[in-house]
Amino acid sequence: MSINPKTTAAVGDHPLHPMIIPFPVAFLVGAPIADLAFIGTGDGFWARAAIWLIGAGIVMALVAAVAGFTDFFSDARIRSLNDAWYHMIGNLVSVVLALINFYLRYAQGAEAAIKPWGVALSLVVVGILLFTGWKGWELVYRHHVAVLDAPGQTSSEPVSPRHGGESRRRAA
Repeated sequence: MSINPKTTAAVGDHPLHPMIIPFPVAFLVGAPIADLAFIGTGDGFWARAAIWLIGAGIVMALVAAVAGFTDFFSDARIRSLNDAWYHMIGNLVSVVLALINFYLRYAQGAEAAIKPWGVALSLVVVGILLFTGWKGWELVYRHHVAVLDAPGQTSSEPVSPRHGGESRRRAA
């Protein structure tokens, strides 16, 4: 048995989820920047850019979610980690808020929806992404999810759920 929880959504030994997530993060972080540029300049280009960034962020978040769900549901050790639940639920909430934001902008017009709710929703999504990114970091660097085992390293000891699994690392 592998000492570290393995990713199943991978190409060879390369997990797909961390390769995909920079795209929705960049798009969704770019949206409030475009919102603020619109508020500062009044140029409709920035309002249109923001709605496109949100739309692209949603699409890429759904692609990343497929890989993330595959990993989450394929290994009970991953599901046993609170950080995995916080990461998943937080990202789902951010996508739902981005969908609401996109809908408001689509229904009301890209420019009209920015103040006050569009920019507020964009900033809340960025805040949630900061939290879920932190939890994703915890999964990899503390819980060693998808980290390749050293050659010949095996253990029947599972990763300690709800804790970092530090005890086995310190003992080594």
